[in-house]
Amino acid sequence: MTPRLILFSAAVTCAWALTATAQQNCAKRDLVLEKLASKYGETRQSVGLGANNTMIEVFASLESGTWTITATNAHGVTCLMASGQAFETLAEALPATGNEL
Repeated sequence: MTPRLILFSAAVTCAWALTATAQQNCAKRDLVLEKLASKYGETRQSVGLGANNTMIEVFASLESGTWTITATNAHGVTCLMASGQAFETLAEALPATGNEL
């Protein structure tokens, strides 16, 4: 799954996740980023804007392959949306559409 597809999937589901402020998987953004860096060695790999001005980010460790998708609301509360293993950076070309000039 490409990082862009991961971002799109997370953006579709992030709006409802950020409405509940008492979720256990949410905290201030700086705390979440510090934990991702110190415990998992993950750094930001991509970023996009989701529904309701929610910032969707993909963090990953290129050494261990772990990855995490976060969603941050306008108040600076970051929620963990998904995480996993075997992260890879891809640069795939768009498929030919047959409409080339």
